[in-house]
Amino acid sequence: MRILLSNDDGVHAQGIKVLFEHLTKEFDVTLVAPDRNCSGASNSLTLVNPLRTHTLENGFIAVNGTPTDSVHLGISQLMDSHPDLVVAGINHGANLGDDTLYSGTVAAATEGRHMGMPAIAVSLVGNEHFDTAAAVVVKLITRLKDFPLPQDQILNVNVPDIPLAELKGIKVTRLGHRHQAEAMKKQQDPWGRNIYWYGQLGPELDAGEGTDFHAIANNYASITPLTVDMTAHKSIGTMAKWVNELSL
Repeated sequence: MRILLSNDDGVHAQGIKVLFEHLTKEFDVTLVAPDRNCSGASNSLTLVNPLRTHTLENGFIAVNGTPTDSVHLGISQLMDSHPDLVVAGINHGANLGDDTLYSGTVAAATEGRHMGMPAIAVSLVGNEHFDTAAAVVVKLITRLKDFPLPQDQILNVNVPDIPLAELKGIKVTRLGHRHQAEAMKKQQDPWGRNIYWYGQLGPELDAGEGTDFHAIANNYASITPLTVDMTAHKSIGTMAKWVNELSL
């Protein structure tokens, strides 16, 4: 199996290095990732400047672009043949609930799916036990050989930051929801000019049983199938009724 591996924490991040080590024991892996941290980049593309690549001594390919750029470039230009699977991660920190809208990790997987490849995004809810998340990913990939993903979906995997021996198992979940994030913080730079920082993420709002939040809180890995189609299908019929009555 040929795998394209990327992330949003950058080509030098510990998470992607650990995952590469685990994956290369069983699969043929090409690593293409941003040359810097691009957390929160979501599905952004680099359109104003040209993309450039640099191959590191360990063979990793760094891109002066976003996670989405990296996956697109990897598939369309840098690999001799298309990968069988795109894997994004291991992200340093959770991508739970509403986090998925902003996540460069999830976006990297989504770009793989847009280009016709099955894709997985994986995040560690912490910064220590990357081996635990990597082990979950390898097990999951071996099962996907027999149970391929639908064409319109990716998998969003979150793993608690605990030793593998303490992991209770894996649960298939839905996305939970957070409260609104804290207000932006206003400060001043050394020259007295205003600068602004995003506030902390909001606490869990919808984190009951069946959600990704609940699984992580109870030491289970969470797998949430995400659909790429953002259409609110249930609203089409109702909205069509009153829109059709509009007169222009």
